[in-house]
Amino acid sequence: MTTPAPRHPGLAAGRWQQLSLAEQLANVGAEVGRMHRRLGTAERAAAFERALELLDLTLADPRWRGRLKEIARAREVLCDAADGGREYGATLEDLDRYFLAFAVVARQGR
Repeated sequence: MTTPAPRHPGLAAGRWQQLSLAEQLANVGAEVGRMHRRLGTAERAAAFERALELLDLTLADPRWRGRLKEIARAREVLCDAADGGREYGATLEDLDRYFLAFAVVARQGR
């Protein structure tokens, strides 16, 4: 079984580790926003895969070792929301708002 090619090859090659946590999560949020706006389309599924890949890159970033539980929970809630939110009750709209806060912080840091 082969691993699929990364959807973000430049980021997967190490550029991701140059971003702050707020910038990383803001990028995840951009994909969640795409998911929220494109419900029921193939584009929604692609945005979901990209969001998961970015969260996995964030989880693999050694700088966030002390934040793994929080980041993993965000991934878990995203998966649940994408599947209807039966376990956590969160919606893609809720997550879009959650990740928007990181975009605001990332923008202020520039």
